[in-house]
Amino acid sequence: MSEIYGVLLAGGLARRMGGGDKGFRTVDGVPLIERVLATITPQVKELVINANGEASRFDHLGLPVVSDSVEGFIGPLAGVLAGMDHFKGQGDWLLSVPTDTPFLPDDLVERLMQVALDQEAQIVMARSGGFDHPVVGLWSIALVEELRSALVEEDIRKLKQWIKRYRHASVEWSTEPRDPFYNANRPEDLDVS
Repeated sequence: MSEIYGVLLAGGLARRMGGGDKGFRTVDGVPLIERVLATITPQVKELVINANGEASRFDHLGLPVVSDSVEGFIGPLAGVLAGMDHFKGQGDWLLSVPTDTPFLPDDLVERLMQVALDQEAQIVMARSGGFDHPVVGLWSIALVEELRSALVEEDIRKLKQWIKRYRHASVEWSTEPRDPFYNANRPEDLDVS
């Protein structure tokens, strides 16, 4: 998986969580972002964190922090663009994952990449329980300028609105014993025991 890079999406405002960085909230005493890192780090060549504001709050994680290049907290597509910009010229693929998904699968990159190759897809999303999770996806870095244009010139904000323009696919995971793409949006979502 040497040509696959990753971006942890931590650029949101976490309004439903009460603000702040969702990734620093804990599940069973472990910060969400550390759970994500433990699962994703072995699956990619290199990782960056996409976050806005003071980057030093992530210093303890030892990863570069890249902010949105398109202003206004416009959503996860801006984080994907920031990751693509950072790794442009280094590899062909970017994995995006949010920092609020504590149960990501160990075979995430392997399965997404296999479908990308088999179906010649430019974007491959995770899927579970009958729902696509486009924020957990594998993106062709070759789309970087088209994504920038869509965000800046067309004001596109919705992931699926942009994804449907390209050859895309989904990979289904079982929700048993738990949904691997469960995400914590509200404080009560952190109690998963």
